[in-house]
Amino acid sequence: MRLVPVILSNNIDGFRQKIAQAESFTNYAQIDFTDGKFVPSTTIPPAEAATVKTRLKLEAHLMVKDPIAYLEALEGMPFVKAFFHYEAVENHRSLIDRIRDMDMQVGLAINPHTTIDDFSDLLEGLNSVLFLTVDPAIYGSPFHVEVLEKYLQFKDAYPNIEAGFDGGIVLDNLDIIMGVTPDFVCVGHAIFGSPRPDMAFMEFERLIRGGGAGLRAAE
Repeated sequence: MRLVPVILSNNIDGFRQKIAQAESFTNYAQIDFTDGKFVPSTTIPPAEAATVKTRLKLEAHLMVKDPIAYLEALEGMPFVKAFFHYEAVENHRSLIDRIRDMDMQVGLAINPHTTIDDFSDLLEGLNSVLFLTVDPAIYGSPFHVEVLEKYLQFKDAYPNIEAGFDGGIVLDNLDIIMGVTPDFVCVGHAIFGSPRPDMAFMEFERLIRGGGAGLRAAE
């Protein structure tokens, strides 16, 4: 199971700080973007994010109505994968093709109440599926434990497609998540909300690795 730290910020100073923190303990991170349309909150605009240089490999989690506009504004940053939300757009296949044309892997993010049947016809064009365990970008949203069963059903039907979880993951619920053996987990506030993000990251790694020394997150 791979640990992916998640950076979310609504201002450039906070964004720079989290990028610098992440560079001290990982070589790969996810950056969350919200637009105030698909979800109520807003994060740093992509054009501002693109002014920050980093050695990290990045993936984008686009909780937005116009994913391509965001990706075009982020040109020049080291993004290797982009997750878009099934629920945010209508022409999924066209968007998958556009992301591939931008030389990125394609990920599909799924809200807690979206069914596997809703998106099963898109799977051949995807590299990864991200199962949200909370309602996207809604502070205080409960952890949807039933998503774990949906994940198991998905992996039973599609064992060769990479899939994992994002949302509300903390040390206290990591054990039940590890119990269904996802390919990856995305963790944001439990790492970057800590006084020592590097130590928080390593504690997650220690538990994931069964008490081992911990490995750097990598794609």
